[in-house]
Amino acid sequence: MTAQGWFWIRSALGIIVLGLLSRSVTTGWIVIDKYLGDALYAAMVYALLRVVLRAGPAAAGAAVLMAAIESFQLTGIPARMLASGNGLIRVVARLLGVQFGWADLLAYAVGIGMIRAIDTLARGPRWRRRMD
Repeated sequence: MTAQGWFWIRSALGIIVLGLLSRSVTTGWIVIDKYLGDALYAAMVYALLRVVLRAGPAAAGAAVLMAAIESFQLTGIPARMLASGNGLIRVVARLLGVQFGWADLLAYAVGIGMIRAIDTLARGPRWRRRMD
């Protein structure tokens, strides 16, 4: 694996830690308590896709994947999974989410947009010509 691939794997792990921390502290402000975690979840998907894709396709892929996951919640399947007696199935249901929300889609877009912007700015003009 390339150094860039390892960078994105480490980034995804860091985002996971931030996401867990964002869910373990309650501020009383919904933007932090709920939507920050959603934005970080989408940024993590971008980082994982960035291991194998260039920035543009990773952003598009993350957006499609997050929209698909959110739309899957409309089927009611994740909600039924949450009611399962199997602990692993309940964990997967929690990861997928069980209730569709337009605001979640907005949070995903913000998370993907922010990490894409950071990716572009961090690489600067010199890297942009060679890496993307």
